[in-house]
Amino acid sequence: MTTTLYIPCDSTALALGADAVVQAFAAEIERRGLDVSIVRNGSRGLFWLEPMIEVATPAGRIAYGPVMAADVSSLLDAGLLNGGAHPLGLGAVEDIPYLKRQQRISLRRVGVTDPLSVDDYLAHGGTLGLRRALGMTAAEIVKEVTDSGLRGRGGAAFPTGIKWNTVLNASAPQKYIVCNADEGDSGTFSDRMLMEGDPFQLIEGMAIAALAVGATHGYIYVRSEYPHAIAALSTAVIKATQSGWLGDSLLGTGKQFHLEVRKAAGAYVCGEETALLESLEGRRGIVRAKPPLPAISGLFGQPTVINNVITFASVPDILAHGAAAYQSFGCGRSRGTLPFQLAGNIKQGGLVEVPFGLTLRELLYDFGGGSLSGRPLHAVQVGGPLGAYMPESQFDTVLDYEAFAAVNAVLGHGGIVAFDETVDMMKQARYAMEFCAIESCGKCTPCRIGSTRGVEVIDRLKAGRPGQIELLRDLCDTLQNGSLCAMGSMTPYPVLSALNHFPEDFSRRQT
Repeated sequence: MTTTLYIPCDSTALALGADAVVQAFAAEIERRGLDVSIVRNGSRGLFWLEPMIEVATPAGRIAYGPVMAADVSSLLDAGLLNGGAHPLGLGAVEDIPYLKRQQRISLRRVGVTDPLSVDDYLAHGGTLGLRRALGMTAAEIVKEVTDSGLRGRGGAAFPTGIKWNTVLNASAPQKYIVCNADEGDSGTFSDRMLMEGDPFQLIEGMAIAALAVGATHGYIYVRSEYPHAIAALSTAVIKATQSGWLGDSLLGTGKQFHLEVRKAAGAYVCGEETALLESLEGRRGIVRAKPPLPAISGLFGQPTVINNVITFASVPDILAHGAAAYQSFGCGRSRGTLPFQLAGNIKQGGLVEVPFGLTLRELLYDFGGGSLSGRPLHAVQVGGPLGAYMPESQFDTVLDYEAFAAVNAVLGHGGIVAFDETVDMMKQARYAMEFCAIESCGKCTPCRIGSTRGVEVIDRLKAGRPGQIELLRDLCDTLQNGSLCAMGSMTPYPVLSALNHFPEDFSRRQT
């Protein structure tokens, strides 16, 4: 009987030696004459245990990790193929506490299936949402998404159903679906994991969006630094088309939807939706003034739905199981789940998909295990490089959009970067201004010039020149209220939060 061994092909696992582990197993399996099939799955998101391999046994999958090529022989000697005991053994996958406490929806198949196997996708509930959507009117699909309470997972948290309804009601000869997969925030990787570990889920979500608004063409705009995601998506689009989920007649219904994968040009600002559209149209990625909104005049001047990867990936479950089922997760106006990404100085970095409602402290300690250095956690930045720095006194903040807004912070894309007490928050504030100065598209003056002046002000502050804190606050006010897009208007978040919560790192430089 053939035994199935799962070894991840996710970028993180590859960077940590997964390919060498595969080669070592292949050689040892051949030498021992064993009957083993190796499946390259996605990563479960427990990065401190990668490469984490799994073996299918009658009692379920048993995990081992982190596994190096040098461990292969001893693992086989210990009876790995029957789930035998070994120092690297982690037990049943479903019983690993980090996974057991999660409730995954958008990434439910990641790490479970072969990402490019159509049969595996169908066997694990794939296309159920699309098949139901094909039997509904466009307005009914939009209502289902609206009733679910789904909000955009890219940062702005705008209600997805309202955006889709605007495009549905726009009259135009052509409409588009665009996926923003330009995941550029520091400490974020959920989009990449989904695209590498379950690309069909994203494709299905975009096809449902097309049915909802009457679009016939779509694009996935992927950052160039994600070559494995681009390769997986490109293959998945071909297979989905061959399977009838894309193309001239979705599952034989006569409804069209064609999808293309486009490699991004590499600028952070192209994560902003109008700059992305400029880039997609072949021009330099600079932001457009709004209005008009992309939902009215987007790609090539046509009504366009733009959502990020996790937003689209949440849709198939909503259609498959109904809006009420999705609404049952979360709290307040934040419904469903969000894949949080733990990075920085954290003991157990990785992906945690849970419903809204946990506290930041639970995420950092119950899942993350505290700092990697063993020192007290001093600050965490939530929401990417333009997110606020939150002190220990705010660690009990509930993870939902409104609770974070109440403390002048943002959840953003769910990226969380942790720092211990050795961090210098004035340096972090300077980094935020420098980041903006480098990545600004240059379209508006507050962002282009203000960020450069911000670096200069912090340098003078560091040199002990008086009066600079007041000047820095004035400058932040100009950026926040005068910038054309979130790039400039959000740069003050990390700067002001560092000033407000960690004043000792600034005041000791003042004379």
